[in-house]
Amino acid sequence: MTKSHNGMRPQDIVILLKKVTLIGREMTNAQVAKDLGISASEVSEALERCRIARLMDNAKQRVNILALKEFLIHGLKYVFPVQPQSKVRGVATAISASPMSDKIVSEKEAYVWPDAKGNLRGESIAPLYRTVPMAVQNDSMLHSLLAIADVFRIGRTREVEIAKEELNSILATYDVR
Repeated sequence: MTKSHNGMRPQDIVILLKKVTLIGREMTNAQVAKDLGISASEVSEALERCRIARLMDNAKQRVNILALKEFLIHGLKYVFPVQPQSKVRGVATAISASPMSDKIVSEKEAYVWPDAKGNLRGESIAPLYRTVPMAVQNDSMLHSLLAIADVFRIGRTREVEIAKEELNSILATYDVR
């Protein structure tokens, strides 16, 4: 029996991005679940959705980097749109987080995922999944990838072009072992 695909969920993207980090490449699904604060069954279901969408190989071990890049750059803003909200304390994202903050200086705007323990005040951006602020605390590569993903969700043309370059730079290491 062929499983159906009922659409991508935001945590699917978080899980895929975790799987391409240096830390996440060698993790079991249970370890990914623990690191992201997502249940192991949800990780398994997410990887199956990603396999059906051809974002993972059939064995659900390797991320299809070309498909992931295409989806992030061209589809993310339509599937998981976001509107900046009121100013809150949180964790830096989009152009306010590295590597984007190293390339773009904006004195007017800062973007954050809401988090009472955050170290920056800025316009609130809903993270792709509620556990993102916790999940990025010990994984700077995941933080960078999710911040780049947020640029694709809210960024202007120039910011998106820089984000593409940064994404390519990070993902170029995926096949290097």
